[in-house]
Amino acid sequence: MRFGKTLRQAFYAPWKDKYIDYGRLKSILREDKPEDEDEPWTEDDENRFCDEIFNTQLEKVAQFQEEKVADLRQRVDAVFDKLRELPPAEESKPLPDSTAERLRELEADLDGITNEVKELRKFSNLNYTGFLKIVKKHDRKRGDRYKIRPIMQVSLSKRPFNSEKGYAPLLNKLSLMYFAIRQQLEGDDGHAEQYLLDPDSQPETHNGEKYTAHKFWVHPDNLLEVKTYILRRLPTLVYSEQSAKEVDGNPDPTITSLYFDNPKFELYSKKVERESDAPSLRIRWYGQLGDKPDIFLEQKIVHPNGSSEERKFSVKEKYVKPFLDGEYKMEKSVQKMERQGRGAEDVDEFRSTADAIQEFVRDNKLAPVVRANYVRTAFQNPVDDRVRISIDTDIAFIREDTLDRDRPCRDPREWHRHDIDDSNMTYPFKNINQSEVSRFPYAVLEIKLKGDSNRKRPTWIQELIGSHLVYPAPRFSKFLHGVASLFEDYVNQLPFWLSDLGTDIRKDPQEAFEQEEERRAERAENELAVGSFLGTLGTKLSSYKPSKSSPMSKSYLAERAAADAAAATPRSGGFTLPAAAADEEGGSSGRQGAATGVGGAADADRDYGTLSGIFPGFSLSKYARAKRAAREVVLPEGVVEPTEWIKNSGPLRIEPKVWLANERTFLKWQHICVLLGTFAISLYTAAGKNSLAEFMGIGYILVAVFAGCWSYYILHTRRTMIVQRSGRDFDNVLGPLVISAALMVSLILNFVFAYRAAFVREGFGGQLVQQQGGNDTLPIMARGDLR
Repeated sequence: MRFGKTLRQAFYAPWKDKYIDYGRLKSILREDKPEDEDEPWTEDDENRFCDEIFNTQLEKVAQFQEEKVADLRQRVDAVFDKLRELPPAEESKPLPDSTAERLRELEADLDGITNEVKELRKFSNLNYTGFLKIVKKHDRKRGDRYKIRPIMQVSLSKRPFNSEKGYAPLLNKLSLMYFAIRQQLEGDDGHAEQYLLDPDSQPETHNGEKYTAHKFWVHPDNLLEVKTYILRRLPTLVYSEQSAKEVDGNPDPTITSLYFDNPKFELYSKKVERESDAPSLRIRWYGQLGDKPDIFLEQKIVHPNGSSEERKFSVKEKYVKPFLDGEYKMEKSVQKMERQGRGAEDVDEFRSTADAIQEFVRDNKLAPVVRANYVRTAFQNPVDDRVRISIDTDIAFIREDTLDRDRPCRDPREWHRHDIDDSNMTYPFKNINQSEVSRFPYAVLEIKLKGDSNRKRPTWIQELIGSHLVYPAPRFSKFLHGVASLFEDYVNQLPFWLSDLGTDIRKDPQEAFEQEEERRAERAENELAVGSFLGTLGTKLSSYKPSKSSPMSKSYLAERAAADAAAATPRSGGFTLPAAAADEEGGSSGRQGAATGVGGAADADRDYGTLSGIFPGFSLSKYARAKRAAREVVLPEGVVEPTEWIKNSGPLRIEPKVWLANERTFLKWQHICVLLGTFAISLYTAAGKNSLAEFMGIGYILVAVFAGCWSYYILHTRRTMIVQRSGRDFDNVLGPLVISAALMVSLILNFVFAYRAAFVREGFGGQLVQQQGGNDTLPIMARGDLR
């Protein structure tokens, strides 16, 4: 079916005039005219088309989307305020009839808003597909000089409602209010939980266990950092015994999936439109088909509440084609299970699964249409399956269809392409027609959390999800992307994420962290309001604690970019500005706030008691030089030095030798204190009537007291630094300087006084004193004799 006809049939009547005028754009392109009657495409024609599509049609659709979303937000907020005005629930008392009636009215309002949100999403999807299809027609027929499809993709990606994320705030608030209302009307019977779904996640069921899946794209520049971040928490999952035996073997297998659909792509259309009955079917195996791997036939079923489950069984390669044609009923597998003594329930379940999948293939006339090939790295604790993570790289989509009877991609008599599997062809598949291959530019990260782990996510999972290293892709599907990228002329709806492929998905670290914190804070505020309405029944809602800083906001790449920027940026006057001065010059509000608040106190306390704090630049240690070099580095705009590092986020583990080293230093100081004290007391006791000896003894006593107090102070200061895992210098030269200076002054004074006394005793000082003092003054020697 042509897209123009699909667009006319899918119109939502109240918004008919707000859709893209696809017919007008086709008439400007002169799409319906034969080539022999077509006139040359001029510059004026190009300007006219671009003005119409960008300045008229795109702006008309975008303006209506913004106005409609603003109106929906107002209506949602109005219902939310009405819900908050209701009295809090009491678990021990029944719900009053008036309150129940009011809740049903609010639920009806929410149903109306939800239906309108669905229509708005369909509106956005139709227009999104229309814009991409019309610019493709332009580039194919009129694009000899100008290609405007990349420009259109960038324009669409900048519109917040041409993506799944644009509807997340509305859906989040709606899910919370549905949860609160159903919790009150139906009670805590477990059914209300289906309304409390995260719009950025998708519930799944595997082997009877419920999981919540979160999907992200990872840029190749961030891939290694993401893998190492996960490896610190989860080990890699080895798929085969051969990989486990080989120390240097590659544990990451190549996975091939063949997705099924019919020539009308009905399964694709249902999945794009998110219909409640949107099943899918695929054949999957690990490694090369020539190695005789286990082949699995898998059917994914989507339930009306949005959750999904899988049905699968293994089949031998030689039985795949007969099974798909309906000639084989898996009788040998059933007989084998019976011989092995499997229970009757297991046998009946296997038989029913095989029959259901075979009937599904026959009724929908399904055949393989697209192949997805990728390398998967999995992370999972062998004894704990609450968190399962996989990263798919080297993703390629290949046509596997027979739509063109004259030049089919696959032999219609076979169920797979022999030209690929017989030659063990691998990524990037350069030996086949390149028009039949589509390579995905990013890696796909999928995080599956079991049961309540979604509501109580581990801290490191939450930090990874909110970091700049990943790009959310909540509804991404390999099946949808493969069909959309290879069969665009055959389908009339495209997924939103196609326009994101033409943009740079890398994000500024601090900006990504702030956006995630804002989103979590907004969600927590809504949950708090709903929780206050539910009273004691609102304990299922998650709590929110704002992060001090992003532990991942400064990565290796950010540090390297900052170093490169500092090396490439010249400074006026031939010197480098300090970090604080550079921030003030650059106008960074975050750094200015840190200088006036906590950061200022940290800077003032950074060089406590060290010689570098008294004489800047005196310290020549390797750490001090590195610290001075770090202060001279000017961070790029938007990158803020974190106050909490990844190394500080785990439990506190301190080696005993660190404590013993601190105590050993304290004992050394106490040894010096005891020695000085003993010497001072001995000197003071033996002084007798010698006032000089008494004063010297008192001075040494004061130095000993200072040494004891200083040792106690430095013991507790360093203990605090150890507990806080501080990165500051542990050396402190103030105490040794004071004691050394005091001892030096005491020794110099002692030497001077002793020297003068010896000088007088030799008879050189009496005449000098007598000449100065006259007859009334006794010579010093005489006074010495009197003593």
